[in-house]
Amino acid sequence: MFAFIYGTVSYLIFVATFLYAIGFVGNIGVPRGVDSPASAPAMESLLIDLVLLTLFAVQHSVMARKGFKAWWTKIVPPVVERSTYVLASSIVLGGLCWHWKPIEGTVWSVQDPTAVTAIQAVFWFGWGLLLLATFLINHFELFGLRQVYAQLMGRKIPEQEFRLPFLYQYVRHPIYLGFVLSFWATPEMSLGHLLFAAGGTGYILVGIWFEERDLIAHFGDRYRTYKAQVGMLFPRLGRRRATTAVKQG
Repeated sequence: MFAFIYGTVSYLIFVATFLYAIGFVGNIGVPRGVDSPASAPAMESLLIDLVLLTLFAVQHSVMARKGFKAWWTKIVPPVVERSTYVLASSIVLGGLCWHWKPIEGTVWSVQDPTAVTAIQAVFWFGWGLLLLATFLINHFELFGLRQVYAQLMGRKIPEQEFRLPFLYQYVRHPIYLGFVLSFWATPEMSLGHLLFAAGGTGYILVGIWFEERDLIAHFGDRYRTYKAQVGMLFPRLGRRRATTAVKQG
């Protein structure tokens, strides 16, 4: 019961943080967005923001690795390992959004109303895409709820297996694609937003390399074949969709 409560609270904290992050990136309904007026000297803001991005990348990458999980589950029960990862990620992401120091300076500014509407549509499409992709591979397992519920009910979760859920037929990482679209789709790109988008995209590319190394180690030639068939973030022109896919989490 404690594990179930812990997992549920961790998930709710994630949901709140996720919604706040959308507001932060889109400058919608939050005290300070990524494009807010600067509140500190540019060099000070740059250093603080780089530290925040680095902490975010290190926490996500390290805690997601199998070696860390093997060590970590000697300290925390395996059933709440994923929930703990989700909670830690939410805390780090929330800290990044709250402590981010905007950097003024315009990279681009779109004024045409039609173009602004189109860009905002891509922004929301990105968030919708990544949310849909999480449900395609089991949203509640990805964020730890399925594990704690299964233990509460005395059930076992099946082993990870290859599947072909919709978007994964065309791109290997639709969740990351959703993030990339949302990071870059803005009619007003400040220097601070550019740093955030570039840093977030760079982390995604590094994270994909580590994640796919683990997937190849686990699934072997099945994942290599999938990787050869399907584009990483964008569909490969002239290629047919994949006939096998892998559940990722």
